[in-house]
Amino acid sequence: MDSQVSQLWSKRGLFLLLAALIMFLHLLPLDTQPDRWPFPDLLIALTFAWVLRRPEYVPTVLIAFVMLMADLLLQRPPGLLAALVVLGAAYLRSAGSGMRDAGFLGEWSTIAVAITAVFVLNRVILAILSVQQAALGPVAVQVVLTIAVYPLIVLLSQNGCGVRRASTAESGTSGVRT
Repeated sequence: MDSQVSQLWSKRGLFLLLAALIMFLHLLPLDTQPDRWPFPDLLIALTFAWVLRRPEYVPTVLIAFVMLMADLLLQRPPGLLAALVVLGAAYLRSAGSGMRDAGFLGEWSTIAVAITAVFVLNRVILAILSVQQAALGPVAVQVVLTIAVYPLIVLLSQNGCGVRRASTAESGTSGVRT
């Protein structure tokens, strides 16, 4: 029991560290010229991958905190994208148990729908509130790139971080409150 709790908290800390690393790399001025291609949103892909693999590693409060910090650091409207990602993660949590037998293509298509919904709702809400936003073309490319990078994020999460799907024996016996 003690090792389960320590593993749970170490994975939560690892998620927080990876999120901070992604935000740090996003803020680094590596290229002074404007981007030709928008960068995929690795933070959303990482969050959704971990929510589907091991939802107890990324509780809702942690997702909200990380995404709110990303909103503030990346100078986006504070809280909007964070709330949408929390809603997307809640949807994926509820759909996750039924996707155990769906295979990776089923998972990837569900993730694609969730990522697309987050970006579309973000644009719609910003348009309703008359907030200036990026052109539709680069945002659409960013959505496609985020969906395309998802398998790589899953591969790195499984092999590098040990975040695998819980087996049926593990799923109901952890007893750890999230």
